[in-house]
Amino acid sequence: MKKIEAIIRPSKLEDVKNALKDAGFIGMTVSEVKGRGVQGGIVERYRGREYTVDLLPKVKIEIVVKDEDVEKVIDIICENAKTGEFGDGKIFVIPVEEVIRVRTKERNEKAI
Repeated sequence: MKKIEAIIRPSKLEDVKNALKDAGFIGMTVSEVKGRGVQGGIVERYRGREYTVDLLPKVKIEIVVKDEDVEKVIDIICENAKTGEFGDGKIFVIPVEEVIRVRTKERNEKAI
């Protein structure tokens, strides 16, 4: 099993969430986060003055899937989160040793 963490633009959350749901990936955790990538933030102008916003609002989606579903989920996220501009986000794939459903104590793939 793998945990996929995707950091994306907040405006793309509904598109990604709906596409994952349509493909049968219902369970996920979504968090509002702030961060910056290679570009280091953006320069804004307010009342004639420039200032740098170096931590931009993003959304983190976390989803645990079977090993064989990893590429499918990555493709869905990339297709639905992409704008073609800097700041579209990143995807991290992390090994998961064990999953336990609290209610039933089911383990691993049965608990996803």
